[in-house]
Amino acid sequence: MKKTVLVACGAGIATSTVVCNRVENLLKENNVNAEVIQCKISEVKSRQADADLIISTTILPTTYDIPSIIATAYITGIGMEALDKKILDALK
Repeated sequence: MKKTVLVACGAGIATSTVVCNRVENLLKENNVNAEVIQCKISEVKSRQADADLIISTTILPTTYDIPSIIATAYITGIGMEALDKKILDALK
């Protein structure tokens, strides 16, 4: 079954592009069938019904009905392997 992952940042451009590429590669390397959708944090609430996981580069303004992961490790470069595992585990 195909999973849907929302990658969100404050403005929906810069940091989420970095995270988006990283997540797409991670999922491909691990044979996870998923679509990665880049969006603004303000759009997440309306899109969560069709998604399985939220990956955010910023603190989330609210709680959501699906799991969410803060992906600052991809920006700082610290703890990336642990974050990879967390994302893969969330999509299993």
